[in-house]
Amino acid sequence: MDDTRFAAEMRQRREYAEAVLEKYLPAEEGLQKTVIRAMNYSVRSGGKRLRPVLMNETFRMTGGTAGTVEPFMAAIEMIHTYSLVHDDLPSLDNDEYRRGRKTTHAVFGEAMALLAGDGLQGLACETAASAFDTECSPRVARALQILFRGAGIYGMVGGQTADVENGGRRAGIETVEFIHRLKCGALIEAAMTVGAVLAGAPEDEVKVIGDAAADIGYAFQIRDDILDVTSSTEVLGKPVGSDEKNCKSTYVSLMGLEKAEADVAALTERAVGGLASLPHRSEFLEELARRLAYRDK
Repeated sequence: MDDTRFAAEMRQRREYAEAVLEKYLPAEEGLQKTVIRAMNYSVRSGGKRLRPVLMNETFRMTGGTAGTVEPFMAAIEMIHTYSLVHDDLPSLDNDEYRRGRKTTHAVFGEAMALLAGDGLQGLACETAASAFDTECSPRVARALQILFRGAGIYGMVGGQTADVENGGRRAGIETVEFIHRLKCGALIEAAMTVGAVLAGAPEDEVKVIGDAAADIGYAFQIRDDILDVTSSTEVLGKPVGSDEKNCKSTYVSLMGLEKAEADVAALTERAVGGLASLPHRSEFLEELARRLAYRDK
């Protein structure tokens, strides 16, 4: 797929994800309007909208046609956003810029940023559960379990916990892989698996998609480690070199840049091979996986 076509298709899918997300954002009113403003500021700060795009593409690829996926698309982006808000806090990474603009705590203060993250987590639960309004089925219930497991102690929060506990000291490659696969990869895996489950895909296809998504998520985070070494704040829109500054073990620091690049390629090709083996393929999804692996920001 050439650059022009891919850019147009990605823009179309991202704009759809943005429109879906906007439908579920709360009005900035009432005595709690400050936290709502902070929540909406965080969500509207841009980004790739990768997780809802992956979810919807997998949903469509496996035969989904109803609007049941939309609340889950919005919910997973709320979860991802709340994790970034909390990740940027002084008690964690203490970053003042993300996506080229001030982080939530830098604008609204630390206490309000903490509450904004909490609010987005609660709103994600409420939003995803609203799928029962249009389809009361076991598929929706299972999708809820997958989504919030990926966000919780066996997913993103579990990975973040290991990351915090290993901050400032050298960890082994097994620990780094655990952190990467849970902190970043679990939500990507949840996104694609939820899409397939909501579409009613057979179990063998759900398994293939989940395995491919896990590889995409791991490769994505290794690429982040690479960019932290090779890119710049101007390109990424956030500080670089923070891993080295914080004495944090990364895939690059443990395995070297050349090995990291090679493993990103191998993980990605394995993921694409899995997706290509399915009865119904998405050329866009396979191309997106490759472009995520070789992105420069």
